[in-house]
Amino acid sequence: MVKNRLLEIRLKLGYKKQKDFAEFLGIKRVQYNKYENNKEQPTLETLYKISLKLGIKMEDIIYLDK
Repeated sequence: MVKNRLLEIRLKLGYKKQKDFAEFLGIKRVQYNKYENNKEQPTLETLYKISLKLGIKMEDIIYLDK
């Protein structure tokens, strides 16, 4: 199953609130919450936009949980 590290990344960057990080990324907070809690995964396009905004590789955001 594919999962993401958005919570880890958000906290590492110093964002305490999901709302603030979601606004920074240009994502609605409700949708971001689903991503961060791995209830849904971002589309490839959204993942690409997030990686560009954060200046990291997509592979640093997602991983395969065995």
